[in-house]
Amino acid sequence: MNIIEIKIDSDFIKLDSLLKYANLVGSGGEAKVLIQDGYVLVNGEIERRRGRKIHQGDQVDFQGQIIKVL
Repeated sequence: MNIIEIKIDSDFIKLDSLLKYANLVGSGGEAKVLIQDGYVLVNGEIERRRGRKIHQGDQVDFQGQIIKVL
């Protein structure tokens, strides 16, 4: 399991944008499909909305990669 810490300067970042920013997907389209197919967890629960707002303190789990938003 790998932990990636991402610092955001705004109030939130959208889930699909976070996956792209962390270099875990190659495109927004790829992120959309993976999110809708249930491969992404936010704070331990499956999240299927690619526009889900991710805030500081949230944790995203994707294929063994943990993204902690700071």
